[in-house]
Amino acid sequence: MKRFDWPVRVYYEDTDAGGVVYYANYLKFFERGRTEWLRHLGFGQQALMREAAIVFAVRHVDIDYLKPARFDDELRVETAIGASSKVSITFEQCLLRDDLVLSRASVKVVCLDKNTFRPAVIPAYIAEKIKDAQQ
Repeated sequence: MKRFDWPVRVYYEDTDAGGVVYYANYLKFFERGRTEWLRHLGFGQQALMREAAIVFAVRHVDIDYLKPARFDDELRVETAIGASSKVSITFEQCLLRDDLVLSRASVKVVCLDKNTFRPAVIPAYIAEKIKDAQQ
């Protein structure tokens, strides 16, 4: 399983009154990792909507909070594909400070027709890149 890394920094707006990242904001960091992974493969979200008439939407998230991230931390989001099908991708993601794992998430996204929001088959040219990214 190949891994894609994306750096993130914790801003004041990401934290609670104690300077610890608010639990829901971990989802934002993981979203950035998946978005940049897709962009790294050559697929921007806007272009997919415009040219392929698809969007990817989160269907399920399983997340573990292991250690706190804090204001001004430099973090790294690791993103890898756990599984994929004709209409979905399950990402395995970690948020790290140096080599310390702060949080883990398994995130299933589904491909949807942008007009009907019904499940759609991931276009072959995208599925091929996903397959290559798994090896």
